[in-house]
Amino acid sequence: MPWKGLAETPNLIIILTDDQGYADVGFNGSTEIPTPHIDRIAHEGMRFTDAYVTYPVCSPSRAGMLTGRYQGHFGFRRNPTLNPADPMAGLPLEEDTIAEILSQVGYRSGIIGKWHLGTHKRLRPNQHGFHEFFGFLSGGHHYFPEDIIFTDIESVTGTNGWYRTKLLRNETRVEMDDYLTDELSDEAVAFVTRNRHQPFFLFLSYNAPHTPLEATPEYLARFSHIEDERRRIYAAMISAVDDGVGRLLTKLDELKLAENTLVFFLSDNGGATFHAADNTPLRGHKGQLYEGGVRVPFAARWPGRIPAGVDYNQPISSMDILGTIAELTEVPISPDRPLDGVNLMPYLTGEKKGPPHEVLFWHMYDRNRSGLRKGSLKLVIPDDGSPPELYELSDDIGEAHPLNHAASVKKELLDELEAWKSQMLPPIFDPLGTWSP
Repeated sequence: MPWKGLAETPNLIIILTDDQGYADVGFNGSTEIPTPHIDRIAHEGMRFTDAYVTYPVCSPSRAGMLTGRYQGHFGFRRNPTLNPADPMAGLPLEEDTIAEILSQVGYRSGIIGKWHLGTHKRLRPNQHGFHEFFGFLSGGHHYFPEDIIFTDIESVTGTNGWYRTKLLRNETRVEMDDYLTDELSDEAVAFVTRNRHQPFFLFLSYNAPHTPLEATPEYLARFSHIEDERRRIYAAMISAVDDGVGRLLTKLDELKLAENTLVFFLSDNGGATFHAADNTPLRGHKGQLYEGGVRVPFAARWPGRIPAGVDYNQPISSMDILGTIAELTEVPISPDRPLDGVNLMPYLTGEKKGPPHEVLFWHMYDRNRSGLRKGSLKLVIPDDGSPPELYELSDDIGEAHPLNHAASVKKELLDELEAWKSQMLPPIFDPLGTWSP
């Protein structure tokens, strides 16, 4: 079925978890942490085995996904300072988000949960095209109401005090009444219900299983067999997300919206194995450019449009979410800010063959970590001053055996990487940790 020129307005839902391990979802083989509702997205749609984000930590990855562009194009090269007095520390207003782009064709957009793209009032979700915001501004948050002691981020004292702020409903501070993950899930169901008569975009931005590791007795009881306490809590947190995803998918069914809703599920970066995540069989973790830092669990469902119950094995990117919905709706994209993401639909339906991307790139400015994937070859420069490493992922997914006799190939890929890096801007804001409230 040809897609180009066919304008459609499917609802769009992005379900994003935080620091979830590649192996910590049922559709990637987990038996320790059952995720039957998340698995529905893969079983009734597609599982993407080689799906990547644009950065191995939270904030830049989210900036790349929401703009459909490598965040280096606009200087988003690190996790930003959370200083609420810094009007530059976040996503530049000149960049168009999915919400702003879809508003041109009548979508109602909401974000629920974690923002982490700017704490200054000019950089918050309502200034970036979201009609509705319920959540928090920082990179993490406590999960229980009794831990909330600050009215707002401006009144925070002490390191990580921003994890203890009241939630925002747009610009109004509100009280938490429930375990945070459950509260975010309830808000997602309510958003879909009240916006069911118009095209909508919902960004359900869970902070679970990001630290602090906190779960209710109900969820913990499901994993009493796990001896390691941190792993037990982590598993319970993912189970809470899975319950919420189940309620959301059930609501789509009840409202007869499932067939007109494109749902994506992914993590914002690789699992934090130092906080109990499991990235098996991948090497590395959050903060690294080995596969465990940038390859994430990823699934998409659109009944009747995306083939069901099959795997897609070509490399794709989180930037392709915007690339897909933009072409489906034929919404105009600014020529000054062209997308790096592509429309996945013709590849998923078989109309187009070959990979959606010839090459994918990464660069961590502060550590000078960088890398690329081209075909099944992966080039990694793991740290400033370290020699480049080349891997053949088709038979070495764990990046355990560097190709030491491929100097000419390595040189070619290094040149390609350096040419891409030369197009990126330096950071436009101070890093996380430079503000001491």
